[in-house]
Amino acid sequence: MEPRYIFPHDFMADPAAHVFNDKLYIYPSHDREGSVSENDNGDHFDMKDYHCLSLDDPDNGLCHDEGLILSVDDIPWAGRQLWDSDVVEKGGRYYLVFCLKDRNDIFHLGVATSNTPTGPFKPEPDPIRGSYSIDPCLFKDNDGEVYCYFGGIWGGQLQWYKDNRLIEFPILPKGTEKALQPRVARMSDDMLQFAEEPRPVVILDESHLPMLAEDPHHFFEASWLHKRGDKYYFSYSTGDTHLICYAIGDNPYGPFTFQGVLLKPVVGWTSHHSICEYKGRWYLFHHDSVPSGGKTWLRSLKVVPIDYDEEGRIVVGN
Repeated sequence: MEPRYIFPHDFMADPAAHVFNDKLYIYPSHDREGSVSENDNGDHFDMKDYHCLSLDDPDNGLCHDEGLILSVDDIPWAGRQLWDSDVVEKGGRYYLVFCLKDRNDIFHLGVATSNTPTGPFKPEPDPIRGSYSIDPCLFKDNDGEVYCYFGGIWGGQLQWYKDNRLIEFPILPKGTEKALQPRVARMSDDMLQFAEEPRPVVILDESHLPMLAEDPHHFFEASWLHKRGDKYYFSYSTGDTHLICYAIGDNPYGPFTFQGVLLKPVVGWTSHHSICEYKGRWYLFHHDSVPSGGKTWLRSLKVVPIDYDEEGRIVVGN
């Protein structure tokens, strides 16, 4: 089965899909036509708010817009560029973790809360202490612990950090140097801060060695974690090679061993996704820029079913 568009009414991207109260919700970025020319820093991605979408039938239906849930204007520390976000439920409340540049043009992660999955969400007055970079993904394990995965290279600023500290010159590995790695931190019980220092998420190649910068499957951005059985599936975008890949591990911290490519390059520079089970079936949500004529900053949401073979490897489009 080919991927299909699920929200033709507006440009949305970076879909984070979750099931809350037996209903499927999608939390995307909200693309818009800005005034900045396309550049490697991603300044043309100047999103300003989030909407919550719901989808009753991923195989045939279209999304319903549940409305505006958070705006840049609501966030006390806001600068610009309200990029990817994710939502998790804990203790009957809903927590939206988002990435946004502060007034010094530095990306941080922030938290906003709501009593319902459709918001509106109220932001905390300050970003998460010790947070940086972009593309948060929230994963709640069976024991109730919540982990936040994040990181993105180039415009996502991950290359400006070492040991969780801002550095003077960026680190962009090349060739046989080890590739930059995403980050993970367990969240505090109240979901408002990290409970620990972020640590690298180690992605191993098929030889079980840390992935190198020259490997076309190395991490770039768009972390996502889901669990099936006792295995943890870490999927991500390779950025400059435009793939969605995945790796498997035995615990939320990894390491994760590369398994294969889920999605080949789409029209538009970015590739960003989520994976979710709904009514006994698994789905891969993502985006491309076909409806906008290839404008990479104006993307549209898509979905395709996935399955698993006997060895637990993902098969797309069955």
